[in-house]
Order: sequence, then C-alpha cells, then structure tokens
Amino acid sequence: MSGYENGKLGYWEVTAIGIGGMVGGGIFAVLGLSVDLTRGGAPVAFLIAGIVALVTSYSYARLSVAFPSQGGTVVFLDRAFGPGLLTGSINILLWISYIVMLSLYSYAFGSYGASLFPPASQLLWKHILITLSIVAITGLNLLNAKFIGEAEDWIVLVKLAILILFIAVGIWGVDRSRLAPAAWSSPLSLIAGGMIIFLAYEGFELIANTAQDVRDARRILPRAYYSGVGFVIVLYVLVAIVTVGSLPFAKIIDAQDYALAEAARPSLGQTGFLLIAIAAMLSTASAINATVYGAARLSYVIAKDGELPRALERKAWGEPIEGLLITSGVTLLIANLADLSSMSTMGSAGFLLIFAAVNGANTVLAKDTKSKRWLSIVGIGLCLGALACLLWQTAMSSPGQLWILLVMAGAAFLIELTFRVATKRTLRLSRGRKKRASE
Repeated sequence: MSGYENGKLGYWEVTAIGIGGMVGGGIFAVLGLSVDLTRGGAPVAFLIAGIVALVTSYSYARLSVAFPSQGGTVVFLDRAFGPGLLTGSINILLWISYIVMLSLYSYAFGSYGASLFPPASQLLWKHILITLSIVAITGLNLLNAKFIGEAEDWIVLVKLAILILFIAVGIWGVDRSRLAPAAWSSPLSLIAGGMIIFLAYEGFELIANTAQDVRDARRILPRAYYSGVGFVIVLYVLVAIVTVGSLPFAKIIDAQDYALAEAARPSLGQTGFLLIAIAAMLSTASAINATVYGAARLSYVIAKDGELPRALERKAWGEPIEGLLITSGVTLLIANLADLSSMSTMGSAGFLLIFAAVNGANTVLAKDTKSKRWLSIVGIGLCLGALACLLWQTAMSSPGQLWILLVMAGAAFLIELTFRVATKRTLRLSRGRKKRASE
C-alpha cells in the first residue's frame, strides 16, 4: 500500500503516529516502577493496562471516523456534552495531563542521561538535563525549527529496532522462576500496578488529531488504532518479560529510573546499556518535542472553543506562544520537584478520567458513530474501575499522593469556573450537543 497519496495519510503513517506516541518515553520511564509494584507480574500489568487502552480505542476509532478534526478529544467531548463547565474542566484536565506527561518524559531524559555519569554526580546531572531538555526544545518550538519533529520517523524506527534487539537477545536468558505466579504481587496490587503505568499507552489518542488528513478514513482509522495498540501491547509485555527475567527485583528497583538500560547488561553488556540509554534519550527527546507542541496546540484549541482566555489563541512565529511558555514553565517545576511515582499516578489518573469521558461521549453519540453502545459502556466501566484500583493502591502505599490528584482535578475545575465567572459565561454543566464539529 502506498503510504502517502494526494496529500493524505495512509495506514502506515497513521499507525506509526500511534505507535510513536505510545512508545515515546512511557516505557522507558515507568518500567522500573511497574516492577517495583507488581514484581514478577509486570508483564501481566502491562497486558491489563493494554486491554483498557484497546477497548477505549474502539470509541476513539468510531468518533474519529464520524467527526474528523485536528481537535480530537476536545471535539469529541464538545460534540457529546456541549461546551459547558464539565466539558471545559475535562478539556483543561487533558491539558494538565499533557503537562504531567511532558514532566515524566523530561524526568526520564534526565535519568537516562545522568546514568552515563559517575554515581556521585548523577543527581546533579539529572536536574541539569531535565531543565536543559525542556528549555532547549521549547526554544526549538519558538523558532519554529522542528528538527526533532522532522526526524521523528527515523527516531521511531531506531527505538523500535533497539527494543526488538533487546527482546531478541534477552529472551533466551530469561529466568522463568522470576515470572512465576508465586513471584507476583496480590491480584489487586497487580491491577493497580497496571493502572499506574497506564500512561505508557495514552499516545494512541494522537491518531484522532490526524483524522481529517487520512485517506479512506472509515477503513484506515480503525485498523490503525487496533493494530497500533495491539502491537504495543505485545512489545511491552515482551520487554517486561525480558526485564523481569534478566535481573533480580532488587537490582531493577535500585535502577528504577533507568531500569530498561540496566536490564540490557546481562545479555548485551555495557554496549547494551549504552544503546538503551541513547535510545531512551532519543525517544524521550522526541516525545518532549511532540508533547510540548501538542500541549501548546491543545491550549490554542481550548481557547478557540471559549474555555480558556483568548490570549492563548495568539501566535508568534506561527506558534501559540503563551500556551507554549505556560506549558514549559509548569513542566520545569513538576519535573524537577515531583518524583516518578507521583508523576505516573497523576498522568495515569488524568488519562483514565479523560478516556472514561471519551467512552461516555461515544455512548451518547452511538447512533451518529454507528457504534455498539455496550462496548463503550464496558470501556467506561474499565476506565473507572481501573481508576478506583489506582486510587486504592495510592491510598495504601502513598496516601499523600491522593492530595496531588485532588489538586490536579480541582485545578482543572477551578480554572474553568474562574474563567467562566470572569467572562460571565454560563455555569451550566452542559449546554447540549453541537450540530457541527467545527462549531
């Protein structure tokens, strides 16, 4: 099949966008955290999280075909529920979740980069590299010099090739006893552990933003969603199997911030460590670039929709500059002050709420999207059930993080409420469905 034809995206391009979004920085950042929570059950945790993502991708596929636009999630929610207070709050929560993801990618970039320095100076280098990654890539976006973005296809190929090499070489040395059910965490902890790493799958929703540029969207978009998520599930499960089977749990947890690189040592030696570290830095750099641009664009779309101040609509050098600078500034604070577990919990909780809302949107619009309503209802149940397990795990292990989640959700609501009061807009939760996606 031809990939790009008459200015339209084909199956391979769209699928690559989804895979690139998922295999961005997530797997490099959260693998060690997953093992810490689930022990030998880490592959099962990635499978559970993948199933939630796969069911949710059904709603995204149907909505993308019915309402193609660059707005993606924002448009879907507005179509189903109207631009009311609740929809505006969820849209702002999406923006905040993007900022958390950006912080996580920056943290992973700094952690893998610092692992190349002597242990005594690693903490200092981690914060230097975190800050440098955000400032440098924000600068590139301000100058409209998307050097990393233009190389994205090659970066995706390189990181996939390195991960496949990691699996192919490491799978033969796996210690099966470390993967046996006796080595797993409790069932509830296993599910909760899968949900705290759910953010490793959230990138498939980027496909929605390409919908209006896809050739034969009705046929290509569903295939791209399902095959992209399916491929990543298999990839993540295999990576988790090799990691858990190659190293004792204590070693993985000690190297939690750069666990994947450490797991390459037994089969590939120091060369493998360096390969994975370089792949992680390339991958997280491209993810930072894509996410900082996407978050700035999202703030622009939300402002155009009347749910954020119109100052965020203004552009300089072709970019929504206020949204870009606010996004980068908040990211600098979170990435340098929060820990990996807090960022993962915030990011996963945010996207589980958003994906529950998108499943809800497809339930409401099932006739328009020609969907099986029951499947989207299952998606709502899976997302909310997963969120409940994540909150339970957080309450048991780190109750202080519950306040972070409340602040995150409360901030989204208060920002939208304050803006509506200041602009004398309606405070109703919903204003009914729109007639056109472009409205």
